Amino acid sequence: MLDKTLYGKLRPQGKRGFGIAEVLIAAAVLGFLYMAVMNLQSGNRDALLRIRGRDGATEVAQQIIDTLSARGIAELSDDKLVSCGAGCLTLAKTGGAGALEPDTIKVIREWDGQPGILPNKMKVEYKAVVTVSSDADYLSSNQTQYSENATETSEKTVAHVYAKRLDVKVNWDFKNSTQSITISGVIR
Repeated sequence: MLDKTLYGKLRPQGKRGFGIAEVLIAAAVLGFLYMAVMNLQSGNRDALLRIRGRDGATEVAQQIIDTLSARGIAELSDDKLVSCGAGCLTLAKTGGAGALEPDTIKVIREWDGQPGILPNKMKVEYKAVVTVSSDADYLSSNQTQYSENATETSEKTVAHVYAKRLDVKVNWDFKNSTQSITISGVIR
């Protein structure tokens, strides 16, 4: 039990409220809490921007696959592609002196957003490289017998490329690092 005479000496009856030390300690605690909330908000903003950038890259890759699919498999024959390594073919563009060279597709996306207090525009430049399977990977050949006249029968081989596999790798920069995704598709 607390001695009333000791309590009376520590806190006189006429004085009530907070002391300066208590107020300073409360202000320091609130300051630390405010900084923690601001740091959390900054982390959430970065996560939102990273997710939005990845979603944009997925959209770009899917649009490239859809565009190449609409153009048809004939546009992706081996003679229209250029080698990018061991067993790897990529889209080609005509470079200097008419030679074919690897093509990188560049796409810029912009979003209006408000991740934070002030509204702003997010602008991301995506770079996509498309690798395509070889004609030999999806080649079907059939031998048929036919006759040009009634006395002579010969065999004829018919070859047909029935599909192509695409790998679309999309890169973009985020906070001084390069992010990337790869999406695969098949064109028939």
